[in-house]
Amino acid sequence: MSAVLERIEQTRDALLGALANRDWDAISDLDVNCRLCVDDVLGEPELDEAVLRVKLEELLGVYRQLIEVASGERQTIVDELAQIRQAKNAAKVYHLFT
Repeated sequence: MSAVLERIEQTRDALLGALANRDWDAISDLDVNCRLCVDDVLGEPELDEAVLRVKLEELLGVYRQLIEVASGERQTIVDELAQIRQAKNAAKVYHLFT
């Protein structure tokens, strides 16, 4: 396997680990590395297309998971902010009557 394909696989594995730990800073760094790997793949003339397709599909699967988890995290934050706003409004009403 070429060095570029190995880097894609290592980056994918690292992304999965960072996702499991919800380490968003590491995910951000790994995303940049992933983009560089894909750029390197485009410049690599002698790659087995079948292997490349499999590696990129696996990487795409990880990105789908990232999007799903990030969307869930975002919705959790939105819900928490709504609860905070409700609590603040309730506190304001309470103070009006005390």
